[in-house]
Amino acid sequence: MNHALLLLPDFLLIACGFLLCRYTALNRSVWDAAERLVYYLLFPVLLFNSIVRNPLQPTSMLSLAGCGLAVVGVGIMLSYALAGVPGVDRRLHASGAQTAFRFNSYVGLALAERVAGAQGVAYIAVLVSLAVPLCNVAAVWPLARHGGHGYLRELVRNPLIVSTLAGLIGNLAGLQLPDPVATSLQRIGLAALPIGLMAVGAGLRFGALREAPGLAAAFLAIRHAALPLLALALVLWVGLPPAQQVVVVAFGALPTASSCYVLAARLGGHGGYVAGLVTVSTLLGMASVPLALAALQALQR
Repeated sequence: MNHALLLLPDFLLIACGFLLCRYTALNRSVWDAAERLVYYLLFPVLLFNSIVRNPLQPTSMLSLAGCGLAVVGVGIMLSYALAGVPGVDRRLHASGAQTAFRFNSYVGLALAERVAGAQGVAYIAVLVSLAVPLCNVAAVWPLARHGGHGYLRELVRNPLIVSTLAGLIGNLAGLQLPDPVATSLQRIGLAALPIGLMAVGAGLRFGALREAPGLAAAFLAIRHAALPLLALALVLWVGLPPAQQVVVVAFGALPTASSCYVLAARLGGHGGYVAGLVTVSTLLGMASVPLALAALQALQR
């Protein structure tokens, strides 16, 4: 496997979205609608269908889930700890902390399918179902302290959480969908990844990182160095099956979530600063994911 080119198809789609948004009539308003379509319909259908179609053994998922939650949990603790560094701007920290531990689900789904097939999609879907609620709570908490916003209702209505939990229940209950329904869901889900990745590109921008470059570097170091190294150590120490090792390491090295900007802007944070972090993280992911997987392959020998 050529790790250097592993994410090239995904980043070509991201670049395509970037160029279309800035240099054609398919401007920001078009991509705002595309993001909502992916978030509320296409991506939830992909998650649900991927989980229902791939039998899961709950006992075999415990170690996988534990490793994924450990990676996210350490990321949260490290990013929160930066608030105690002298001179750190509280608003910038509250806005950007989420970029250190949140992850881009669109890139993760596309990558998992490429490195581990349909089973890999089911593995990453389990990680998403567990990590999204934790990440959302941890992302909203610092911002809520500044803006006075609540978050419980938003978590309960999150379409990614709802669809993943529905898929897990259906899988464990042995749900078998009629062929026409299964085929229709599969076709809807297939549209999620290319449109989602292009929407990521449409949202890229370099913002106000110059306001606190040191803090930005710390957030990005957690996301693209500390967490991939932790994932590597965990999967080898726990002894996960090879396919699960690949998925967890890739999960640990993913770029941050493109929706970080939306959350920061909606809750009164510094949107421009977060947009810059998302952009740089997306570019760094081109290197961090292949490097992490190459390191895993070398350690497995």
